[in-house]
Amino acid sequence: MTRGATVISTEPATTVTWGHSALELVVDVSPDGPVALRALTAGGVPGLHRAGQPLVELLVAGEGRGRASHRFSETAVGRRLVCTGSIEGTDGKWRELHVDLRDERTGLTARTSFRSVDGVPACRITTTVTNHGPEPVLLLGVTSFAAGFPGARIEDVDLVHGDSEWLGEGRWTRRPLRDDVLPGLNLGLHGQDGRGRFAAVSTGTWSTGIHLPTGGLADRRTGQAWLWQVEHNGAWRWEVGERRDGAYVALLGPTDIDHQWHQTLAPGESFTTVPVSVAVSGSGLDGAVAALTAHRRELLRPHPDRSALPVVFNDYMNTLMGDPTTEKLLPLIDAAAAAGAEVFCIDAGWYDNGSSWWDSVGEWQPSETRFPQGIEEVLTRIRRHGMVPGLWLEPEVIGVRSPMAGKLPDEAFLQRGGVRLVEHDRYVLDLRHPSAVAHLDGVVDRLVEDLGVGYFKLDYNVDPGAGTDLAAGSVGAGLLAHNRAHLAWLDGVLDRHPDLILENCASGAMRMDYALLSRLQLQSTSDQQDYLRYPPIAVSAPLSVLPEQSASWAYPQPDMPAEDFAYTVCTGLLGRLYLSGRLDLMSAEQRASVRAAVEVHREIRKGLASSVPLWPLGLPAWSDPWLSLALRSGDVTHVAVWRRGNDTGPVTLSLPHLRSQHVHIEARYPLDLPAWTVEWDTEAGALTLTPTPHTTASARLFRILAG
Repeated sequence: MTRGATVISTEPATTVTWGHSALELVVDVSPDGPVALRALTAGGVPGLHRAGQPLVELLVAGEGRGRASHRFSETAVGRRLVCTGSIEGTDGKWRELHVDLRDERTGLTARTSFRSVDGVPACRITTTVTNHGPEPVLLLGVTSFAAGFPGARIEDVDLVHGDSEWLGEGRWTRRPLRDDVLPGLNLGLHGQDGRGRFAAVSTGTWSTGIHLPTGGLADRRTGQAWLWQVEHNGAWRWEVGERRDGAYVALLGPTDIDHQWHQTLAPGESFTTVPVSVAVSGSGLDGAVAALTAHRRELLRPHPDRSALPVVFNDYMNTLMGDPTTEKLLPLIDAAAAAGAEVFCIDAGWYDNGSSWWDSVGEWQPSETRFPQGIEEVLTRIRRHGMVPGLWLEPEVIGVRSPMAGKLPDEAFLQRGGVRLVEHDRYVLDLRHPSAVAHLDGVVDRLVEDLGVGYFKLDYNVDPGAGTDLAAGSVGAGLLAHNRAHLAWLDGVLDRHPDLILENCASGAMRMDYALLSRLQLQSTSDQQDYLRYPPIAVSAPLSVLPEQSASWAYPQPDMPAEDFAYTVCTGLLGRLYLSGRLDLMSAEQRASVRAAVEVHREIRKGLASSVPLWPLGLPAWSDPWLSLALRSGDVTHVAVWRRGNDTGPVTLSLPHLRSQHVHIEARYPLDLPAWTVEWDTEAGALTLTPTPHTTASARLFRILAG
């Protein structure tokens, strides 16, 4: 039972109400209809009515759906579930509500658990299914959360969702739900709910490789908005569809139809879904983003990095590109330290003795040819400058030519039909197996304890597909168990090395999910090498990841024109400053510009972990000629603006939180280039900027102080 738990009710009731100062949840539990969420709001519940979408959708092989479709709405078991009670309690800072359901026909029970921190209008949700019947039951899909979007006409609702891919991460769209997503079908005339839906599905282990696990609904008329995220480092699905009583949302982990997942529950056995979170607001999408941002901070594992937020220099992007040597690194280390970096990470190649290393990785021993006096010489130079030494590591893979491929047993790798899976000349370790975990623990402990490494960039450049059928009832079930074992391994690493900083990277941002980000300290947002194309990625990133975890590359180069130089530096300033570039080959003026940017970032980071993101020009589109991101922390708002084309006319930024306020506006970076003209409209809360003519790519960072 939950610590501090109190049984609220085991008698028939009409509703269960739960929440705190910032959140109100109402669940219909009367026996004359499905157990369903009636309201989930940030306070004030307008227009309450009987809810129709079942709280739990439970798809089992012997029951299926109540009506044929590919939706996770109106499953046969979901419609029959009745409430058997609810329990409210606390677990540290978390308030909890558990709603217990039962299906008499199958003997299945479901417990949906809501967790929320007082003052934060969001909750984390899981569902646990237990077989109390006499026969095994085959599960084909279980929702973590399912609910109708309350109090809204579908014609007034917008869907917010994001697509992603390598080099083009975080491409967000907001569009009307009616017509653009769900056509008007006159369901009332037909007396039935619809069968279609908008579904975002991610397969394999790149959890953000195609679609993003964050999405939302926003009512343009009332301002009510939900923003959700599926918190899983593997396969997931979320969907939005139409019922006769309005729009519904269903959030899930792996399913049979999408991911080859099914799991047999023997009598007495249980299955718990992947966690999901839902943030709510009565102030539109911006309010929901603020709520989810606050909630994400509550999910984070405690770590010294959360307050230190050190500036990281990484030698890879457009710099050494996987070709580090002592000769190349030493002057770069000196230059990075002079610029103000606090971590220096040696990226790929440090283990390579001159052969093609892609298909031979796995032992992670320092190269003897690249570092004739040993890698210790380089790491010592980093420490002497007061910086934390870091290394790139891709721990979960073993190259097909690696000596480790023959040292580890077959059972230590993901398999299909008794054959090790190979993707891009790599095997993938199965972290359910103790020998795989022991190998990785040995690598990390050796590098930390023997070499003094304090930072790892954890990369992951392959996706093994649906999963493994070794010691699993289904391929998808094997992958889910591996995903959960991966999280347990990371927890163990940080338990042993609590000061170790871990960067989340998977070919850039192919695993930008909060199963991983609740544990890891920062997130690489892309591998994009074209500095002109990077800003929309950096601007959109705070919809997916906290500003203090969002590491966008700033890789200025000695041969760049001054405006281009400043443009790429600005890309990294509103988040975790993630430096690269040939600082060692720059002029004194260029080095001074980088150093000035680092000093500005140190000012920004004082409020970074309490900041809320805003988009003064709306959500960024990939080819927008102007882009802007703002971070608001207390009475300070930092605004970055990028001009990407030849438009030399003014641009107007909307900052409604500053409407009717007197403000002080200060240009912060760059200061050595011609200033843009600034005009403030107090009544409208609008900032109009006129850039310097005769330039194409240019960017500026401003600080606005209210009061």
